[in-house]
Amino acid sequence: MARRIAAGAAYGGGSIGLLGAAAVGVMLAEVQLAKRQVGGGVAPVPPSADGRYGVAFTGPAEPLRLGLLGDSTAAGQGVRRAGQTPGALLASGLAAVSERPVDLRNVALPGARSDDLERQVSLLLADPARTPDVCVIMIGANDVTHRMPATQSVRCLTTAVRRLRTAGAEVVVGTCPDLGTIEPVYQPLRWLARRVSRQLAAAQTIGTVEQGGRTVSLGDLLGPEFEANPRELFGPDNYHPSAEGYATAAMAVLPTLCAALGLWPESDRLDGARREDMLPVAKAASQAAKEAGTEVTGARAPWALLKHRRRRRLPASTEPHPHPHPEPGGSTRLDHRQAADADGDGTPRHAWVRRPSGRPRE
Repeated sequence: MARRIAAGAAYGGGSIGLLGAAAVGVMLAEVQLAKRQVGGGVAPVPPSADGRYGVAFTGPAEPLRLGLLGDSTAAGQGVRRAGQTPGALLASGLAAVSERPVDLRNVALPGARSDDLERQVSLLLADPARTPDVCVIMIGANDVTHRMPATQSVRCLTTAVRRLRTAGAEVVVGTCPDLGTIEPVYQPLRWLARRVSRQLAAAQTIGTVEQGGRTVSLGDLLGPEFEANPRELFGPDNYHPSAEGYATAAMAVLPTLCAALGLWPESDRLDGARREDMLPVAKAASQAAKEAGTEVTGARAPWALLKHRRRRRLPASTEPHPHPHPEPGGSTRLDHRQAADADGDGTPRHAWVRRPSGRPRE
């Protein structure tokens, strides 16, 4: 199905339905029930985290430029502090790994669907002198909930990736999250939401890899912990992630973000113990959609690399303060403080990640 969606997006095919008519009828009835409970709390307006991170690394090298695009997940809706948003977390982590300052610009819009990416890309590329070095796109949830045709969704995403790559930016896409993990969603809607989300995520991977980008499967926002602890990892509206949820997702995207810039050690050998493999793109996309945190990057066509990178603990985030030299648009600068022991538990700057087998791996 993902291969058909991606092909329809690439060659202008018509809408490809993800569900049968009977299933859609059941889904719509369940949606009405879920709407009464989702959003029972109020998600705060996402705080602006634009500015400079890692000022302690200021030196002769130019700051790296990081762009963030997408929907409310990319914007950080659900938290109240700028340092808790995924953009701030990724910028801080990238600064720590690269030992260079990072200028963040976030043009994501809460409620956006993939057809808004054209506007967002235009904003980022408006000034040729400030073209991002790398961009992270998180999109897809609103496409599912608003029933945007999957072929149109993937077509909009691949066009955005192609424009950014043509401009010289590396691109990492966090694929459609698993909407089946939203607590107020019940069966059979939960099963249908999970299926549709995974199909779209796999199709997004195929389209992105074909345009020279990389993807990271957000799935259930990384791991059984998200489904097992929804009260902790969901925000006050029971829909958007909390600060802990965003940190978990950012921790998985960071290694791929660094690898795209050549800052992450690469091995010529695939690690079989971590289930890394080289597969046809469609099969790699399908595998990634089933397991959150999986990276897919293109190899020699039609093959792709399936990777499970070791995740690093994110550096402690700080709050923005006025930039002594305001950037265009009134951005701010954030101080960066490295934290080798962010949790105060004596562990070094990497974290234990529980694999699906139940065995932790460093």
